[in-house]
Amino acid sequence: MALRDLKLEPAADKGESQQLDLDRPTAVEIFEQVARNARHELRRTNLTLALSGMVGGLTMGLTALGVSVVSARLGTSDIAQTIAFLLYPLGFIAVILGRGQLFTENTLYPIALILAERRHVMSTARLWAIVFPANVAGTLLFALLAVRTNALDPSVVHALTQLGMEAAAPSMGHIFWSGVIGGWIIAMVAWLVSGSHSITGSVAVIWMFTFIVGLGHFAHCIATSGEIISAVLNHALPWTQYLRWIVPATLGNISGGVVLVTLFEYGQTKLR
Repeated sequence: MALRDLKLEPAADKGESQQLDLDRPTAVEIFEQVARNARHELRRTNLTLALSGMVGGLTMGLTALGVSVVSARLGTSDIAQTIAFLLYPLGFIAVILGRGQLFTENTLYPIALILAERRHVMSTARLWAIVFPANVAGTLLFALLAVRTNALDPSVVHALTQLGMEAAAPSMGHIFWSGVIGGWIIAMVAWLVSGSHSITGSVAVIWMFTFIVGLGHFAHCIATSGEIISAVLNHALPWTQYLRWIVPATLGNISGGVVLVTLFEYGQTKLR
């Protein structure tokens, strides 16, 4: 009898542990997970960050590619565009679940760690200085593959070019505030994924939120770069137009992610 009890008790403990693991995490627990992720990323070498950033930028090309392929087939009606942007989340899903470096996620992770521990400023500056240009380089690689090779049907290249021209057209003020909303949404995705228990839940969160980013044409300094650089390489836009776009888009993404997510989440979990 005693031996049977000894065998049953660990099973009960294990079941209880599994049940606890399925409990909805608190904001404090999500913040702690965010901080752990940040510590891990800040310990990575320059080379691994750069390579991961390039992979992230290249993979983000799936957002523009998915939309362009469907747009080339269905046209540009409102219904067709809504269907096309259902594939916009592809790049975000692949990068986030594949643990590639995405600059806009880093408006949450290392900034939260800085706020919590009052250090890591230089390490975060190193991370940003490596990941951002590596992401952009990855989008350039995607654009070269899409526009300067025979990989895509001309109709798809045309649709991709149109996406880039439309993204670069608004005023700098519009681009900045559009970037604020885009940065807010993507940093919120990073926060929610940190609190998710499953791959399925993470995919659902990423898809729902980033679908709105695409359909709303909110500026994202990496995802939209692939579209605009493709238009530049296809001789539809000058390089100066991309430079005019990337600055306000990036500043908007940083502002939205840091202020509307990281600072607010820090306030609700750490301030007393």
